[in-house]
Amino acid sequence: MPALTARHILLGVTGGIAAYKSPDLARRLREAGAEVRIAMTRAAKEFVRPLTFQAVSGKPVHCDLLDPAAEAAMGHIELARWAELVLVAPASANFMARLAHGHADDLLTTLCLATRARIVLAPAMNQAMWAHAATQANRAQLEARGVRLLGPDWGDQACGEVGPGRMLEPAAIVAGLSELYSPGALQGCTVMITAGPTREAIDPVRFISNRSSGKMGFELAAAAQKTGARVIVIAGPSGEFLAAGIERWDVETAQQMYETVMQHIEDCDIFIGAAAVADYRPATRSAEKIKKKETALTLRLVRNPDIVQAVAALDQGRPFTVGFAAETHRLKEHAEHKRCHKQLDMIAANWVGRPGLGFDSTSNALEVFWEGGHVSIAQATKAQVARHLIEIISERYHAQSSAAHSGS
Repeated sequence: MPALTARHILLGVTGGIAAYKSPDLARRLREAGAEVRIAMTRAAKEFVRPLTFQAVSGKPVHCDLLDPAAEAAMGHIELARWAELVLVAPASANFMARLAHGHADDLLTTLCLATRARIVLAPAMNQAMWAHAATQANRAQLEARGVRLLGPDWGDQACGEVGPGRMLEPAAIVAGLSELYSPGALQGCTVMITAGPTREAIDPVRFISNRSSGKMGFELAAAAQKTGARVIVIAGPSGEFLAAGIERWDVETAQQMYETVMQHIEDCDIFIGAAAVADYRPATRSAEKIKKKETALTLRLVRNPDIVQAVAALDQGRPFTVGFAAETHRLKEHAEHKRCHKQLDMIAANWVGRPGLGFDSTSNALEVFWEGGHVSIAQATKAQVARHLIEIISERYHAQSSAAHSGS
């Protein structure tokens, strides 16, 4: 991992069972060429002793904010200045909450507030704690400030439950850090992503929509940004948050989404249509609330523009175009028909209406098809699935670009 050679990495360790992995992480960071110093919270010392970290790092371990020996030379400020990167692994739900709200009541939170270095968190907690609205709000707030998250992973947990919340394995964390200092696979590319549902008004209080939260599209945006791409998100109504640096345009209807996409599609290299766009809208919108009078109400619907097909049909500056297909049956057949009919470069299909997948879930699984190729992305958190899909899109985009250049 030459990208980490001679990097100054401050490894913060918070209280949680995943702290047992942190000595191995410190060792791997040193093997990758980094200089490593350790800061532990009081709770972390209940899981792993400081002497263990001193042995693997070769440096004294820092535990107390008000250490008379260290503070004689303003030790916490010296550490904050020394670090090029602050990595907190594991990062507990409590630590994320305190950091998000600007607390500086121990050494590690104080270091995070005092440093100008990059901050990276490797979350580790119970799956319900990770999914809780408070934790997700803290995550979004931290990411908006430029804090990067690696993980969490999906799988068995020490509490006996299964789901997202495991700390990434040390090797995966080291690889993720290396990517921060390496040119991304989509460096210099512009990626546009549509995300979330659309709402098609019936009257001032009612609309037609669907169960999409937009989470998959937003995770794709985060993954694309991490590869070095400029990212534009055209978002339907959604409570999801985007990291700083991602350009966002909010819309409500399919027509608005179509117009906004076409307004900004010029010079985009890759288009990913992850939004769950309504196929139809009411032909007319009542200016007043429709009163309940009859036993039945008939709505006449008209077709909405097909955004991904319109992008794929562009004559000039057509981007590499990726569609999505949410299916309840005959997934491969329907996805391949959609890909061919709309002349897409790639399509990502997922099952919906099944427990734990797609809508109303933090996890997903995809079947990805392109001309002459197919790959399955196994069930995992939507963040992990997004990273895998962006890798595949990047590979196919570059392969297609190379073939076009060699043939010209």
